[in-house]
Amino acid sequence: MTHEPAAAEAARQVLEAVADETRACERCRLYASASQAVPGDGPPGAPLMFIGEAPGFHEDKQGRPFVGPAGRLLDELLAGIGLRRADVFVTNMVKHRPPGNRDPQGDEIEACRAFLDRQIEAVDPRVVVTLGRFAMERFMPGAKISQVHGKPRQLGGRTFVPILHPAAALHRADWRPMLEADFQALKRVLDEGGAAGAPAAGEPDAPPPGEQLSLF
Repeated sequence: MTHEPAAAEAARQVLEAVADETRACERCRLYASASQAVPGDGPPGAPLMFIGEAPGFHEDKQGRPFVGPAGRLLDELLAGIGLRRADVFVTNMVKHRPPGNRDPQGDEIEACRAFLDRQIEAVDPRVVVTLGRFAMERFMPGAKISQVHGKPRQLGGRTFVPILHPAAALHRADWRPMLEADFQALKRVLDEGGAAGAPAAGEPDAPPPGEQLSLF
């Protein structure tokens, strides 16, 4: 939602504090092997927030989320529904790159939980998009990305839309139509003012659970 000036300034201060704290964070082992923290970025009153898994190689070097190939695809998908990166807030479950881009471990995700919660509270988005299975699991424990992607649901007064991770479509080009369909479902949610809606008819079939990538 759009913040009033005073609220926007308060949110900006919270986000800057979180960024400073993540840069100094030693709560888990990841800080020791990473080049720097990647707190997240975007306007404090963004109506839409994206939550990914963890920084990768390019993010670790630049200190910004989704700046590598998956980030370029994210920008393209945003453009396809009439949005720019500057319109949304983008962050990750964990704020330091796992070695070799391995999956983040449970204690690492837990170490960053409070940072993410404070970012969500400060930005106060109407719609939260989880990118991939790790971010989805944080808010929809027990769900399967192959079954729920592109299907919005209301949680705690916000609309959450689980979406395939852009990196998945880089590894499997035949999964790109599913990712594009997820973004069209997201557009419908945004057009409805953030209200949860039904998934589009004719959405391509999701891959069976056995074909899920770790990037999901």
